[in-house]
Amino acid sequence: MPSSRDLRRRIRSVHGTQQITKAMKMVAAAKLRRAQAAVTQARPYADTMARVLGSLAARTEHSHPLLESRTGTRAWLVVVSSDKGLCGSFNANLLREASKILVRTDRWESVEVVAIGRKASDFFLRRSWTVVHDERDTMSKVSAVAGARLGAMFIEAFDSGRVDEVWVLYNRFVSLIRQEITLERLLPVKPPAAAEGVAAEGRPVDYLYEPDAETLLASLLPRHVEAQVQRSLYDSAAAEQAARMTSMEAATKNAGDMIDSLTMLYNRTRQAGITKELLEIVSGAQALAD
Repeated sequence: MPSSRDLRRRIRSVHGTQQITKAMKMVAAAKLRRAQAAVTQARPYADTMARVLGSLAARTEHSHPLLESRTGTRAWLVVVSSDKGLCGSFNANLLREASKILVRTDRWESVEVVAIGRKASDFFLRRSWTVVHDERDTMSKVSAVAGARLGAMFIEAFDSGRVDEVWVLYNRFVSLIRQEITLERLLPVKPPAAAEGVAAEGRPVDYLYEPDAETLLASLLPRHVEAQVQRSLYDSAAAEQAARMTSMEAATKNAGDMIDSLTMLYNRTRQAGITKELLEIVSGAQALAD
């Protein structure tokens, strides 16, 4: 049985850890509010952009290189993880799903990885998959221009013929206790079918465009890709903070339970020591009386 001094030292250590986890939970909660606000603002823009493209593509015969599917199956898989740990199974589940996707030989002939976040970068650089690009500090504080920069890089690779498809895998923020691992295709763009402005006989209503539809497609499609990338970064950042907040709350509770059990053990040890001393005193007194 450990001594009372060892137990007191252990209780102080666990109590210090509990204070750290409680502080990290409060920091994660503050960051979550900001990240959730960014997601709330980014989603309507990205969804509206997708609907506009769907409506425009349905009402025009013009095409664009970013809309054309190719016969090749060279793909980039963009994996968006976090830069820091202590967020439960947030990164482990994401990287496990990415590994399952990469080992499927029926999806693509060749696939290369774009690792966004320190955890994804460290994971894939230690393995046999080809990493064409990795970033380690993007997710610590997602900037408003990160989506435009990464989107332009993906579009340039697609236009130059280096890659035939670009997919993004990230954690989608749903709620404080729920994050969904989501796989979406960025390129070639597949705009949703237009559900608005359809005539009674089922044909799209004809609109006049200024400028022309081809110019609009050329202008909106790159922005659509950039908006989708930015939304995935914001979603992943919010999901990371939610996972960290939940993880730190559980760690704080576990530390409290450990402190309670150690305190009970300390009291029992102390009581046993006092009882032993009393027995020794009584035994000595009886020996002197005899």
